Formats: sequence, structure tokens, C-alpha cells
Amino acid sequence: MQDRNTFLSKKMSYALRHNPDKYGIELDEYGYTDLARFIKALNRMHRFDPPVTEAEIRKMMAQANKKRFEIKNGKICALYGHSVPGIIIRAEAKPPKFLYHGTARRFWPSIKENGLLPMGRQYVHLSADTAMAREVGLRRDNRPVILQVDAERAAKDGIKFYYASQEVWLCDQMPSKYLKVWDGNN
Repeated sequence: MQDRNTFLSKKMSYALRHNPDKYGIELDEYGYTDLARFIKALNRMHRFDPPVTEAEIRKMMAQANKKRFEIKNGKICALYGHSVPGIIIRAEAKPPKFLYHGTARRFWPSIKENGLLPMGRQYVHLSADTAMAREVGLRRDNRPVILQVDAERAAKDGIKFYYASQEVWLCDQMPSKYLKVWDGNN
């Protein structure tokens, strides 16, 4: 059985990334919604006992291994992973020299041909390091392919990057000419 923090995180992700309408909340153009209304919606939808509080959400966020949410000025948002219609506006940022993407081996031929595409999300998700990329890839394959993205060159060529959190970067798409299989040495 999932612990309460995991269950809460999953329900928050679903509401803020994929289905705010189901919770009766609206996201602004940056993906934020009123925190107090969001907490009421969570408690109404899932009948948490005891009810979820702002303090509990903040504690769960502080203890998480990844920064998935942000609270600012009485509002909350998911930092990445959105599939809601419309684009959540992100500020452009200069990426590090390399970023990484973990994927199942069976997808590599298609990626080699078409590049990385958002596939139902608003952005392509890239990892800041190989460990995170591997963790992502392991979700669908016990021996994932880790792709190294030449982010510096891609940015110079006009690909826009957006900083989501310490470990996640976003882009609209990533052509295959900026990708190579990471072998641990390059």
C-alpha cells in the first residue's frame, strides 16, 4: 500500500499536470492555481482523513527526492509534466553543455529518425544528469538507453530550453542530430 505522501504527490501531479477541470481548479498561463482552493479540492475529491493541510504539502515537498511542485505567493504549480491543453509558459534559460534523456531501447530507432518529441506532454523532458535519466528510463525498460543531448550546440542553433527544476530541463522538441547514445565516457 502506498504511503500517504506518495498518494498525495500522485494526486497533486494528476490534478496540476493533467486534469485540473476534474478538481474544479483553473491553472493560469504559468500553471499556477490558488493553493487554498487546491487544498479544498484535494480534500473534497479524495476525502483525506485527516484532511490535507498546507503544512503537510510543504513537508511532503521538502522530503521528496525530486522537486515536482512550487508554492509561491499563495499559489501552487507542478513544475513539469503537463499534458493539459494549451501551453504552460516557461521562461527560456541557458542549458548546461550536456543534458540527458533515458528511454526504453525499443524507442531508440524512432528517436534516431524523428528526434525527441513531447509525446502527449507539452515539452520534451531532459535530465540534468545520467543518474536521473537512467531512473526515468528504468520505468519502461530494465536496460534503458541513456541519450546525451548536446544542449550547448542545440541552444546555439536556436533550440529553446526551459529550466523546470534542479534535475529537469524542458524543450519543445530535440532533433536527432543533437543526440547520441551515452556510453559513460563521453
